[in-house]
Amino acid sequence: MLPAMIIGAGFSGLAAAHALNKAGKKFIVLEARNRVGGRVFTQPVQDTYYLDLGGQWIGPGQHRMYELAREHNLQWFETYNTGKNIIDLNGRIRTYSGLIPKIDPLSLVNIQWVLTRLESMAKRLPPDKPWTTPRAFTYDGISLDYFLRKKCFTRNAYQVLRPGLETVYACNLNELSLLHALFYIQSGNNLNTLLSIENGAQQHRIIGGMQQLAERMAAPFRECIHFNHAVTNIVQDDTGVTVSGNNFSYRASRIIIAIPPVLIRNIHFEPSLPLLRQQLLQKLFMGRVGKVFGIYRTPFWRKYGFSGQVVTDEQQPFQVFFDSSPADGSYGVLLAFCIAVRAQQFFSLSQTERKNMALQHFSRYFGEEALHPEYYTDHCWADEAWSGGCYAAVYPTGTWTSFQDELMKPFGNIHWAGTETSKAWYGYIEGAVRAGERAAAELLSHS
Repeated sequence: MLPAMIIGAGFSGLAAAHALNKAGKKFIVLEARNRVGGRVFTQPVQDTYYLDLGGQWIGPGQHRMYELAREHNLQWFETYNTGKNIIDLNGRIRTYSGLIPKIDPLSLVNIQWVLTRLESMAKRLPPDKPWTTPRAFTYDGISLDYFLRKKCFTRNAYQVLRPGLETVYACNLNELSLLHALFYIQSGNNLNTLLSIENGAQQHRIIGGMQQLAERMAAPFRECIHFNHAVTNIVQDDTGVTVSGNNFSYRASRIIIAIPPVLIRNIHFEPSLPLLRQQLLQKLFMGRVGKVFGIYRTPFWRKYGFSGQVVTDEQQPFQVFFDSSPADGSYGVLLAFCIAVRAQQFFSLSQTERKNMALQHFSRYFGEEALHPEYYTDHCWADEAWSGGCYAAVYPTGTWTSFQDELMKPFGNIHWAGTETSKAWYGYIEGAVRAGERAAAELLSHS
């Protein structure tokens, strides 16, 4: 019988394995995919380019990510953030600089007031127990969209705030509770950090792509990772846990489950998971994120003074755009985020229709040259069988106050990881790493 086993080789499972390996603990990792990284995936393109189809950014406050990058001899670079930004609002295109677009003065005041209000409310939440805040039941009883509509006194204010916040939470704003929205802000330091590039969560990228960090973390214990091993059954008794799937079965004293919550629902447990956890897993759903890329010979928009950043209203298929070119600018990459209901609509089209629509919008903001990429691709994480969506699981109204920290409580010899079990940087790679390390510490404490 093995001392330990980990299910899932995303960043949380890798962080747990990294910690167990350093402690000299024997283990194996079972991964349903044929690769490591989970919701991080860097795709090589034509032997020349690369695209981060999944998580790609790190920023201030994400200490473990920077430490791991240093430990594995990886360098990072600044996300391109120079020049004019664009806002497409009510059919009119304007340029601006900074975080908040320059629109009518009343809407600008309203936007700043709403952001400050959310920030103030989030600061009062205990980050490890958000359900204990004095107004927890009130906040958990309404959606973020309800709050936003009540507090936005102009349509323009709502139209600007909505795409930015949808990009933060990866869902329709009427789908998540206000309490979850506030917890998410608290877990990521503050709202300005979550929204920003400079001094924000989008400040840096790993040279060569984020996948490299996953690969290098896995290298010391690569032979312990079993790919194409989708777990379907977990049976535990007083002495250990038996984990099985199609044509395999392993037994360990203790295990760590480091997969998205919605995938846990597909595993048969014996004995059954506690009723509260079963109900919680039924409530949670994954965010819906699509990333749309155009690769160009050069980042041509820069020569015209554009940053590559765009914010659009609900009339457009994409919420925001970024310059996702490599560190040396040797080629250009425009990246558009397509989230929530917009992702549902966009990815219901054929790939030819999607490409034509995307290029028309790229050219709407950056001119004729944007119609002629070297390469186009898009990727919807909701179509990933072993993710179910991205960035993370979303808590709808009533969920935090009803289930509290049920998701991370050990169940017998089973420990839980994944970014959804982290109280810091929930939904981010940093949160996944911290959760994996916490689960490994729990397991080691029982050795």
